[in-house]
Amino acid sequence: MLFDTHAHLNVKQFAEDEFEVIKRANDQGVSKIAVVGFDHETIDKALALSETYPGIYPIIGWHPTEAGSYSDQVEEKLIQLIQTKNVVAMGEMGLDYHWMEDPKEIQIDAFRRQIRVAKQLDIPIVIHNRDSTEDVYQVLKEEHVEDIGGIMHSFNLTPEWQERFLDLGMHISYSGVVTFKNAHDVKESAKVVPLDKLLIETDSPYLAPQPNRGKRNEPAYVRFVAMEIARLKGIELDEVAQITSENANQLFKL
Repeated sequence: MLFDTHAHLNVKQFAEDEFEVIKRANDQGVSKIAVVGFDHETIDKALALSETYPGIYPIIGWHPTEAGSYSDQVEEKLIQLIQTKNVVAMGEMGLDYHWMEDPKEIQIDAFRRQIRVAKQLDIPIVIHNRDSTEDVYQVLKEEHVEDIGGIMHSFNLTPEWQERFLDLGMHISYSGVVTFKNAHDVKESAKVVPLDKLLIETDSPYLAPQPNRGKRNEPAYVRFVAMEIARLKGIELDEVAQITSENANQLFKL
């Protein structure tokens, strides 16, 4: 059975057919899906989905493109929900210097505050990193992320960077990017990632893998990610499915 560790079934692209999307995933052997909420609306929807459908697990946090609205009130809401709901990780959090919705200092402050909340609550974190690798690494190192662990979501960096994040105790999650023909660094990283730190995801509705690139992504397509990982590592698909599911269950304490 497959575990899609990062999907956004809580966004408008799935508003009309969430039931059918989840059924297609189940039919393809995807038994568990982590749905990631990143602002007020998507957090509430992730929690609602988890209470409606079996095998849906919420992850909640504050996205770096929303960092300017992070506040004491937001933090209190996150703490309260993590303590009272079946939340398996905190995120996605991190830094985004591509869209640059807020200055670096504001993004880094919201990032650090969330890591400290996660450590207080003993829950792993999920990292968003776009054009900000050096600072993401530095923050994680300074905040001693190894105390709680977490996921480098949709990893798309070199094997050298992968090694540095592994040294901090992080798991590495591959999305549909690993199936792209021109994703040389990602493929090379996937070849050498330790099996006990490997996860797979879709990041639905984004980053659809080959052969569906350019279409709306959905959790059923995590199978294509697993197939490419199996090819790159020279192992069976069933082994990738079993290992990545066990890794996710262990990290999320399921």
